[in-house]
Amino acid sequence: MGVDVVLWWLGNAVLAFVVIPVVLLFANRVLRPTMLIKEYADDILVHGVGLTGTLDAVPKLVTTKELTGTALGLVGRYGAALKRLL
Repeated sequence: MGVDVVLWWLGNAVLAFVVIPVVLLFANRVLRPTMLIKEYADDILVHGVGLTGTLDAVPKLVTTKELTGTALGLVGRYGAALKRLL
């Protein structure tokens, strides 16, 4: 066997036992946070959709505010009428 063949097998061994595990280690360090980000994004989506259901009553707040203002004016008129009667 020539020196070239020995160096070829030595290079293959280094690739198999050093480079590939290091690449897999770095890939794992990248993929694990990526999967966590996906879980968090899915959780945000579920809760965001649930939150929009509670916002359906917001336009009704304008009507409630108008009715409250009207009621306050009527209470003032009612109090003034009672004061005149007494």
